[in-house]
Amino acid sequence: MNQYSMIIEWSEDDQLFLVTIPEFSEQVIMPCTHGKTREEAMRNGEEIIEMYLEAWQAEGQTIPKPKTLQIV
Repeated sequence: MNQYSMIIEWSEDDQLFLVTIPEFSEQVIMPCTHGKTREEAMRNGEEIIEMYLEAWQAEGQTIPKPKTLQIV
């Protein structure tokens, strides 16, 4: 499992769960995927993370680092 953040929010307008990957916000238009259920949105989010990571690596682009929660 990857260590990237994923925000899943319900869209009343779209009647879908929308997925945002905060670490990718400067490189990818957000939201980056969706799902009819929370579970589908989560699976789609995992797939899109892997897809972008593989593409960026193949193209030699800089890959964003996962954010970590720091409790002080």
